[in-house]
Amino acid sequence: MRAMRPGARSGSSSTPAPSPAAIAAMSGAVDLGAVKARSEAAARAAAAPAPSAGQHVIEATEANFQAEVLDRSFQVPVLLDLWADWCEPCKQLSPMLEKLAGESGGSWILATIDVEANQRIAQMLQVQSIPTVFAVIGGQLVPGFQGALPEAQVREFLSALLEAASQAGLSGAAPNGAAGTVEEAAAPAEPEDERFTTAEDALEAGDFDLAAERYQAILSMEPANTEAQLALRQVGLLRRLSVLPPDAIVAAAATPDDVEAQLAAADAELAANDIPAALGRLIELVRRLRGGERTLVRDRLVEYFELLGPDDPRVPPARRDLANALF
Repeated sequence: MRAMRPGARSGSSSTPAPSPAAIAAMSGAVDLGAVKARSEAAARAAAAPAPSAGQHVIEATEANFQAEVLDRSFQVPVLLDLWADWCEPCKQLSPMLEKLAGESGGSWILATIDVEANQRIAQMLQVQSIPTVFAVIGGQLVPGFQGALPEAQVREFLSALLEAASQAGLSGAAPNGAAGTVEEAAAPAEPEDERFTTAEDALEAGDFDLAAERYQAILSMEPANTEAQLALRQVGLLRRLSVLPPDAIVAAAATPDDVEAQLAAADAELAANDIPAALGRLIELVRRLRGGERTLVRDRLVEYFELLGPDDPRVPPARRDLANALF
């Protein structure tokens, strides 16, 4: 993975590329949002020991990612810092994050991930450049930022993150290192819904049409089933990403009035975790368009909002920007 540099795509010929379903699972698009997976992870987190007093920075690896990141995120928010020895900006950001984690009193945990040693994690998170920061709250991945931001901006992000964690029911660690209580962890695991299992099996196999058909069948019986609604949107995104041209962003720059090209570029930016670029592109497009094309772009933005989830600190300001663009 030595070829990856800030601004370059990660990858390795020795490590097979993850399937679209695996990418979705790591990015909160499928498995991390499943009721069964969430209840099991919450139960494991409840049974696991709380972080030791003063243990606010951990080294996450492929071996301990489930326990130390996903499961732990049901106790406290976990911030992911993806770095490498050769990355100069990382040498600015990582010490700052470690300092802030130490100051946090256990309200959040910093998990550092060496992308050289953990290539599968970097690939599944679709890391485009480093340093890159994500957060995980209750098993859900929250987009963060790329690059070595000033400390004031990092603190602003952390403040929004803790607010989102509070809304999700995570009270954070107590001063003595005991984790906050998560009601979901104490609840019994919900029985597995075979309808979702068969749909997820189709998605895992890369059969987007069959997965969409099975989720739609659930909605035909239960139109208000929010899990199926979200899953159907996720399948739509994965289907689009599977046929996305590699030069989508470049093509959009050359054809600024081509709505389909702009939508494809926004999908590419979303997949690359450049969330502000994806949202900003479409909001600006809404400002310029009228009629059916404007409705199409607005609907895509609403889809992004739902995929990112209400806990994403970027969603509320983007919704306000969309409202301003519409009126």
